[in-house]
Amino acid sequence: MILPTLDQEKKYWGEGLKIVVGIDEAGRGPLAGPVVAGAAAVFPESVKKIEKLPEFKLVRDSKTLSARQREEAFDFIAVNFPIGVGFSSHETIDRINILEASYLAMKKAASDLKRKMGSDAEVLLVDGRSPIPNTSTRQENIIGGDKFVFSIAAASIVAKVTRDRMMVGLHQKFPHYDFARHKGYGTKFHFEMIKKHGPCEIHRKSFRLFQKSL
Repeated sequence: MILPTLDQEKKYWGEGLKIVVGIDEAGRGPLAGPVVAGAAAVFPESVKKIEKLPEFKLVRDSKTLSARQREEAFDFIAVNFPIGVGFSSHETIDRINILEASYLAMKKAASDLKRKMGSDAEVLLVDGRSPIPNTSTRQENIIGGDKFVFSIAAASIVAKVTRDRMMVGLHQKFPHYDFARHKGYGTKFHFEMIKKHGPCEIHRKSFRLFQKSL
């Protein structure tokens, strides 16, 4: 199991930049619902207080955690680090495409974090190969950042848990599709329900919602 490190954060702390923020998103691939971004600011003083706690090792790539572990990790992150959340709705995804909607969600997450902290990030560590466009804040892009960089791993958990909770809520409104189980991803059951009931209000109409094999 790969555990993320604080090497990238320490590099910037060593340069005198203290507000180092990891950013990641969840929900690019699903057929329905929003894309959600998380932002997490990691400070050296906070890390020193908690790095020996067992929950610290739960802060890793959200895809390696069970749903219960993600919830536990989310609570741990929310207590110990400032976090921000942003999302782009299915309407926005259809209007401007999923990539641009993901960037927009990341900007919103950074803005939400800035509002809560009362100060802007000094550097953004962004998961992926492409920088967030039209952002003046210094950025570093890290492919696979959620696996290797602590603050990005924390952001990935914030994004994933927030989005999963939103999809569980949307399940109550659209129970036919069982969003609580698959969270909008293109499972066989989900495609079958789209074929049976047609797309619902939160389906991304710009995505391929039907499979030829069904």
